[in-house]
Amino acid sequence: MDRSQLVKTIFEKRSCLCVGLDTDIQKIPKHLSTLEDPVFEFNKAIIDATLPFSVAYKINTAFYEASGSAGWKSLEKTAAYLPDSVFKIADAKRGDIGNTTDMYAKAFFEHLNFDSVTIAPYMGSDSITPFLKYKDKWAIILALTSNASSTDFQLKKLSDSDNSLYQEVLTLTSAMGNISNLMYVVGATKASELKSIRKLVPDHFLLIPGVGAQGGTVKDVFEGGANKDCGLLINSSRGIIYASKGEDFAVKAAQEAKLLQKEMESFVTV
Repeated sequence: MDRSQLVKTIFEKRSCLCVGLDTDIQKIPKHLSTLEDPVFEFNKAIIDATLPFSVAYKINTAFYEASGSAGWKSLEKTAAYLPDSVFKIADAKRGDIGNTTDMYAKAFFEHLNFDSVTIAPYMGSDSITPFLKYKDKWAIILALTSNASSTDFQLKKLSDSDNSLYQEVLTLTSAMGNISNLMYVVGATKASELKSIRKLVPDHFLLIPGVGAQGGTVKDVFEGGANKDCGLLINSSRGIIYASKGEDFAVKAAQEAKLLQKEMESFVTV
């Protein structure tokens, strides 16, 4: 999905909601356990229920890799089930040298047909540029994450600069690609930093996890981080997909997605 398609979808749906499919087989409703592939059937029902309110879906690959080949098969089926009308994110947090990164790009972009992959930039441009060779595909770089221990490194000041490490990441990586193939992860719990982030990357999209279960708010994210194209994908995972443990899980997920979409609607205006 290219940038113009993504922006068009956001304004048509008046939503920048991304549903995180961090599906833990231990947490899905028990009545699905008798099915051949409970994880896929759960994901399928969640996608069907939330599609009217969502513009993107993020699959955290760790929740599938943990189940070995069966989990990877569920991931493949889920990725294939997602329609081309939504933005598909492989939350894989890859980061390696160039020839290995070439293989990651091939796996996620060619085999699984994701639109984007999350990337840890610690190894430098080798970890990023192979993903940028693909037309209408995106690298989503970890910049300032929502977890508490992000302060261990990301907010540390550089000795020869006024910049924090995450600000240096934004500055250096933004020159490797452009606003149509690079996004950044910024946690909703770090909303106070969004205005300073927008000074460094005013036009890039930001993927914002941490709304809902982790305490971030839609209002704070929009006030600090929105741009003329919206420029945001706001992710909610647990708050939507685990809204109910019963047979009404998909109905409850749709209700939670709709609530977030309605909250976004007042900010996403033409």
